[in-house]
Amino acid sequence: MSSVENPGQGSRFPADSPSGIFRIPASFRAAASGRLFDPVERETEAESITVRIRWFGLGIGYLYVNFGTQVGSPRELNAMLTLGAAYALIDTLASWKGRLLLTNYRMAISLMEALFIGLLCHFDEGVTSPFRFYYFLSLMVCAIRHSSSVTYTTFGLHSISYLLLGLFSNAEPRMLAEEDAGSHQLVSGLLTLVFMGWGTWAIVSLTGLLKKAGQRLALLNEQLKSNQQHLERRISARTRELQESQAMLVQQEKQAAFGLLAAGIAHEVGNPLASISSIVQLMSRKNTDSAVGERLQLVDGQLQRIQRILKELTRFSRPANEQLASADVHSAINDALNIAKYYGRWKGKTVVTSFAEGLPQIRTVHDQLVQVMLNLILNALDAMAEGASIEISTRRLAAESGRPERLAIRIRDEGHGISKDAQKQIFQPYFTTKDHGTGLGLFVCRHITRNSLGGDIELVRSDASGTEFEVTLPVQRNTGE
Repeated sequence: MSSVENPGQGSRFPADSPSGIFRIPASFRAAASGRLFDPVERETEAESITVRIRWFGLGIGYLYVNFGTQVGSPRELNAMLTLGAAYALIDTLASWKGRLLLTNYRMAISLMEALFIGLLCHFDEGVTSPFRFYYFLSLMVCAIRHSSSVTYTTFGLHSISYLLLGLFSNAEPRMLAEEDAGSHQLVSGLLTLVFMGWGTWAIVSLTGLLKKAGQRLALLNEQLKSNQQHLERRISARTRELQESQAMLVQQEKQAAFGLLAAGIAHEVGNPLASISSIVQLMSRKNTDSAVGERLQLVDGQLQRIQRILKELTRFSRPANEQLASADVHSAINDALNIAKYYGRWKGKTVVTSFAEGLPQIRTVHDQLVQVMLNLILNALDAMAEGASIEISTRRLAAESGRPERLAIRIRDEGHGISKDAQKQIFQPYFTTKDHGTGLGLFVCRHITRNSLGGDIELVRSDASGTEFEVTLPVQRNTGE
């Protein structure tokens, strides 16, 4: 049953929306995808900020040493700043590549910076050197990059560096009198330590608030992403249900129109047919010629055949009785075959039935089971060339793995098969491989089998040798209901 009639083309919703109903804004999708508050990206952005702070401090230092007045040891200071610039360059290159430099040696970096700043101050004016403000820049960088504990530890290292600088530095302020030098250095050192401690607390508090805000935003972002995914799943499910309902409505409207057409044809054809039949019977009674009598009997037989066809047509096209009742699956299959034999592509093809004996009746809707069987048989006829055959078999399946006892109906054809890509879509509405198909046949079969008959339908196999479908229906032992 390689030619398949089924849906897939008729969606009337925007194709670029994730669920088929509306388009989600790009900013919403970006936020929900986790790109706005990714932890690794935040660390990389923080690193880029600290790199800029380093270069700012180095630039100010070079200007002070080379264009300022009363600088202590310009040659040594330029050498120290060049060493710092080399480290900043390595840090910058690592930042551009999205990596963090020496993340496992944070305290070593803090110790190195404390020594570096202490030496800059030592080669300049000691505790009163403008380079002491580098301690604040270092603490700012540390607070941005690392935790509060690392920042406070760095403050401790910087304080020790500054105290040692005051103890061992020989530089004296040049702008003050000799007797005021000691008191000036003491006051300057104490104020620097106080402001350094206060600045550490302020920076840690501010960065802590920012980090908490980022974590809160990350949590909200995860919730947003989860809610969006849930919303998309619900929209997708509702869209699918809507498409299936639309497809079923189209099919029902087609069947209703076909029923009205069939009833009209039966009425219009039935009346003159009854008149012709009456005339033929009257002529048969009055006829005395045996040769003419034989021909009249042939005409009467063909008229009765037309009447049977009209009865089967009107019976199939009338509104189906959806009441559950005990039914014989073999009777439903035979009814479907009696209708299918009038199909134009029946000619030159063989139908072989292999019915299991002793199958129980099932509680089902007979007309709907006939409709499912007829759709599968017509698909098989469309798929085959003349000389090919269809095999219809039934069997009983024992209860297993929590599944009740079932009856299985298998329909196998010798058609050209269904492609691998098409096999994934054959039960979707509006998908069809036929030139004249509407794409509702197999979709309706599955809908009826699952929702009305309580069973299931599946594609067993499909290749160049043919296609097999299997319909399974639950067994109803109590037939007296």
